Parts: sequence; structure tokens; C-alpha cells
Amino acid sequence: MVNGKRLLVIIPALNEAGSIADVVREVRGELPGVDVLVVDDGSTDRTSAVAAAAGARVARLPYNLGVGGAMRLGYRYAYDHDYDVAVQIDADGQHDPRYVPKLVDLLDDHDLVIGARFAGEGEYTVRGPRRWAMGMLSMVLSALSGTTLTDTTSGFRAANRRMIEMFAQWYPAEYLGDTVETLVHTARRGYRIQQVPVAMRRRMAGTPSHSPAKAMIYLGRALAVLTLALIRR
Repeated sequence: MVNGKRLLVIIPALNEAGSIADVVREVRGELPGVDVLVVDDGSTDRTSAVAAAAGARVARLPYNLGVGGAMRLGYRYAYDHDYDVAVQIDADGQHDPRYVPKLVDLLDDHDLVIGARFAGEGEYTVRGPRRWAMGMLSMVLSALSGTTLTDTTSGFRAANRRMIEMFAQWYPAEYLGDTVETLVHTARRGYRIQQVPVAMRRRMAGTPSHSPAKAMIYLGRALAVLTLALIRR
């Protein structure tokens, strides 16, 4: 329980055997009494076994569906087991679970709360095409949602029961669908969105896949995803 609410932490994971145990233990240590579900998104390493040994409940997909597919399963689990709140945390240790109560506090007046990396806390920065893409996404989605959103691609999110019910029935599996398209869909249907400043940490294991070429590809894909999300009904 967090702030009187029954809470499920959902951790989508792909080949995160090097960090998942520390992430699960930290969540359980900082948030005693919450349940942790690791959705193994078709890993080829020991992610499932390591997560289970650390005390998480584990759902394993037979093949890789991407973050959206893994989160769809997580929200269905949260809905079927009557959780009041579902919180998504990344498996690489970059999200600090000590911020979770702050996100949950705002769910009394909002449906979806985002842990925002560029809202004045921490030193996380991005440059070049990724920064341009994030700025463009934030401008459009802030106008659509009627509130200032500075980090629309953050995967650190808390959803109340109303959002859990919607995401259990509808959740896009396409690239950036779990972030951009969900916000477009949520805002258009009148759900209330808010953000909380959070500091981002370094990965516990592995290396980020960013490069100038990949950043340009990211910019192009982000524009395409946003356009499609705005066209779809």
C-alpha cells in the first residue's frame, strides 16, 4: 500500500539480468507492501529467473513485443487483480522508487502522472535531434492535454484505476506508442494528466544505445508517431 492505495509496480524488462535484481530489491525496500510484477519481454538471458529470485512476480512473454506489449500485459494483470494504482519503472535502475509516493499523491486529482526528467530536478540532459524531438512532442502534447508536459517520452508513470481499466483494454505496442500515443489517446478522452519533477540516475548495467545516427532516426520516427497518433481516433 502507498498512501492508502493498493499498488502494483510494473517493470518491463528485456535482457536486464545484470540490473533487475537490484531494481526489484530497491523497490521492495523503499516501498514495502507493494507488489512488483516483472514482465520479461522475451529475454534470452536469465532476467526471469533473477527477478523471481529477488522476490518479484514474473510474467514471461514467449517473444519480444516491445515495451508497449509488455505494459499491456502489466495493465491487464493490474486490472484483473483489482489494484488501485499501477506504476511503471524501468528495469535499468534509472528510475528512483523514492519518487513513487509523490506521483501517487497527485492521483487523487489526476488520472495519469508522469515522472518528468526536464522539470527542474536532476541534471539529466539530451542534445541534438533527440532534444528537438522531445521539445516538439512536449509542445504539441502540452497543448492537447491543457497542462505543461516537459517529458512526454518518460517511462516513469503512475496510473489510477480509471487509467488501468482503459490501458488494460487499449494499449499500443508500436514504437513510442507506450509514451506518445498513450498521451494523445488519454488527453483526447478527457483524462487528467500531470507531471512531477524527478532526477534520473545512471543505468545500473548495460550501455545506452544512443548515437548521432540513431538520434536522427529517433527524430524522424517521433514525428511519424505523433502524426499517426493525431490522425487516429
